[in-house]
Amino acid sequence: MSVLLRPLILRRQEEERRRRRSPSARIIVVFLLLIFVGGPSAVAGEEAHDSNGADGGGETLSYSKLSGIIIPGFASAQLRAWSVLDCPYSPLDFNPLDLVWLDSTKLLSAVNCWLKCMLLDPYNQTDHRECKSRPDSGLSAITELCPGYITGPLSSVWKEWLTWCIEFGIEANAIIAVPYDWRLSASMLEERDLYFHKLKLTFETTLKLRGGPSIVFAHSMGNNVFRYFLEWLKFEIAPRQYIQWLDEHVHAYFAVGAPHLGSTEALKASLIGVTFGLPIAEGTARLMQNSFGSSLWLIPFSKYCKADNIYWKHFYEGRKGHYHTHHCDEVEFKTMYSGWPTDIVNIELPSAPEFEAYPSISKVTQETSMECGRPDQLSFNAREVSDGTLFKAIEDYDPDSKRLLYQLHKHIHRDATVKLIIEDRFSSEVSPPQFTALSCFYQGDPVLNPLTPWERPPLKNIFCIYGIDSKTEVGYYFAPSGKPYPDNWIMTDVVYEYEGTLLSRQTLFFILLACMNNLFHRSGNSVSGNPGPVSGDGTVSYNSLAWCKTWLGSKVNITRAPQSEHDGSDVQVELNVEHHQGNDLIPNMTRAPRSKYVTYYEDSESIPGRRMAVWELDKGIGYFFCYIANHRNIVRSPVLMRELWLQMWHDIHPDAKSKFVTKAKRGPLRDVDCYWDYAKARCAWSEYCEYRYVFGDVHLGQSCRLKSSSEDLLALYL
Repeated sequence: MSVLLRPLILRRQEEERRRRRSPSARIIVVFLLLIFVGGPSAVAGEEAHDSNGADGGGETLSYSKLSGIIIPGFASAQLRAWSVLDCPYSPLDFNPLDLVWLDSTKLLSAVNCWLKCMLLDPYNQTDHRECKSRPDSGLSAITELCPGYITGPLSSVWKEWLTWCIEFGIEANAIIAVPYDWRLSASMLEERDLYFHKLKLTFETTLKLRGGPSIVFAHSMGNNVFRYFLEWLKFEIAPRQYIQWLDEHVHAYFAVGAPHLGSTEALKASLIGVTFGLPIAEGTARLMQNSFGSSLWLIPFSKYCKADNIYWKHFYEGRKGHYHTHHCDEVEFKTMYSGWPTDIVNIELPSAPEFEAYPSISKVTQETSMECGRPDQLSFNAREVSDGTLFKAIEDYDPDSKRLLYQLHKHIHRDATVKLIIEDRFSSEVSPPQFTALSCFYQGDPVLNPLTPWERPPLKNIFCIYGIDSKTEVGYYFAPSGKPYPDNWIMTDVVYEYEGTLLSRQTLFFILLACMNNLFHRSGNSVSGNPGPVSGDGTVSYNSLAWCKTWLGSKVNITRAPQSEHDGSDVQVELNVEHHQGNDLIPNMTRAPRSKYVTYYEDSESIPGRRMAVWELDKGIGYFFCYIANHRNIVRSPVLMRELWLQMWHDIHPDAKSKFVTKAKRGPLRDVDCYWDYAKARCAWSEYCEYRYVFGDVHLGQSCRLKSSSEDLLALYL
């Protein structure tokens, strides 16, 4: 019997031994998986490194986990037709998905049809009854606005940016464009297109897809859109999870050319129109731009006027019916110009209000008793522009003032009737929509009053980047032109800021001469005011661009380095410079003649685990364009793209030892950065570049190429 049971007993003993060995076997397998795949131990190692690393807290980033989200600026994304429109007297019609913004062919051949597809109702932001347009999607919507052999390079916006990403091996799914209908106000973007809901889903999708947070690149008005998104997000996420959501989904925010306090050019577009270089009349441009709800999003406003925080009222009393209360500090009324260099608008109005603003010649000859008095000149600062005082003053002389006041405030009553001139050919009486609750796009926005200063957003890493030293418009003089609307105003003078002074209008000859000689012919009259230490980027004034300097802490490190490749001999550094909250920060540094610099203001100590940096790029001189680092072309600047890439590479590298990338030297990073030095008869930067001919090279500089790979060169900047 025992002999028969012996095999069974041995089998059970063997199974028992296997059972005892199985936990250790499982542990070994799991341990091997953790080593080769990366699990809790790897994450713990990353966290341990990051506690002493460059990011200052949180999870160490991986090259394969990061993604970039691009938010374009005003008029920087394509619009496509979403209806069928037959254009009379033209062989070109609009069909669904046809390009509207920007199709230069249809603009030239059928401008009236094109205008119908661009216009919106100024009161409810609905489309024209005959044509509607919607924003395009994907990267193609922001690379070239008007694709073509000739028009493509002229309308290129983000194409060079994407080229850099491709050259450095960024995956296709790592760069995401989020274009929007830049004609709409922020509230209408959400109401009509659910844009901010989609943007939130984009951040969450990229986190799941890539496994890491995103880097936000916003240009011009795209920064205003991102600001509104951050405020809108507070109503969608629980208060205790708000900061956590931002830390998990946003690694860094690059604000490029952000108009933090608005731009005077937006007001110019409202009163006379801005053509963007298109072959259309200024009056046509004014009709189109004033129909957009976003036309007032960029107007100048005072840095001393703020709105109360209704965030908590939303939870205690409900969101409906609560609006921001606009109030200004005492400094606003004790100082002049609302923190701007000068008054924004100086406008002439008829001194005899009992007469018509623009009487016909026959009426003037018949009224022999009419006294031709000197017109009154009124001045308006930034606060009086943003609170509607300007538009209220010219309400009797300008039909568009009622529309602008309606968008800015809730001044229009239900039974009001305003004459809307949609096209030059016809006009019609249109009544505002019957709102049950009077609403407006800006001063009464329940989420955010965008015409107030922006405080530092609660993000881990912020980089504010803009160009300086370009001649920038900061004030205007307007007078009645005697012509009917929309050409009823004429601009009599312009006030510019340039190199720390305010100057009146210059002739075109002197402007061209300045570009050619890299000098500015100061033939204009000097203007009184409070000019900044430098000027803006050609579109946005310096005080508006540099508002993000107020986000810096009390101790700031300042570095000034040449824009071109350098060996560090011309780098200037000031450490722990005291910075008073709310004030500008001006470095005490020298400039070599005919040299262009990048000035870095960096703070990583004020808020633990948070970094803040400001980059100021001097204007560059090109062959065909005067300014390389101006407002529109700054996203195409190779200097900006080089610095962005070095900073991102520094952030994701595990061996980074400092908070910011070093500025001690800058060498070539790509083959195109190498060139032939004819004086030395060799490739310049021989330490990095060598002569290596490849079949098809047509000149010596084309045969100069990098000795090492880009990854090896990037390791020098850790």
